[in-house]
Amino acid sequence: MQMPLLKNLSIGLCLLPALAAAQSIQPGLWEISSQNMQVDGQAMPGMDAMLEQLNNLPPGQREMLEQMMAKQGMQLGAQGVRVCLSQAQVEAEQIPLQDPQSGCTQEITERSAQLWKFRFNCPRAQGEGETRFISDKEFVTQVDSTLTTDAGQQRGSMESRARWVAADCGTLQPRASP
Repeated sequence: MQMPLLKNLSIGLCLLPALAAAQSIQPGLWEISSQNMQVDGQAMPGMDAMLEQLNNLPPGQREMLEQMMAKQGMQLGAQGVRVCLSQAQVEAEQIPLQDPQSGCTQEITERSAQLWKFRFNCPRAQGEGETRFISDKEFVTQVDSTLTTDAGQQRGSMESRARWVAADCGTLQPRASP
């Protein structure tokens, strides 16, 4: 399997905010896409390129990846990664958009109806960002971080867009809340 691609996808997903409370967003199936990912000023492959590579994996490897993602409450979508948010998670304002076993912590430093600013700390990354709520079916997040990689400390940034897809999640199960 192409590990650099999965590493880039994992870094991108880890940088998504684990929103501690939700701005009255809709429960159901959400698709999260990332763009403008950079590490030390160099552009990383966009979500389109990553999805194309994942779609071109041999069937056995793709099935293994899809099973691994499903166990983490994710699936590949047309333009990004899909997650299911249950009605209970939305009502409890516990929106688990990152792996609960990631070791990441987050603090919301400023909150208004349309904008949240936050800081986060993960075992191999720390930084800050902001989430802008466009509607109950869409939000955009910008993150700036410092990553610790085999190459040492690197600066990273990315933008992600989450959009509501459907009320029904199909076979995808919600992720465990933190």
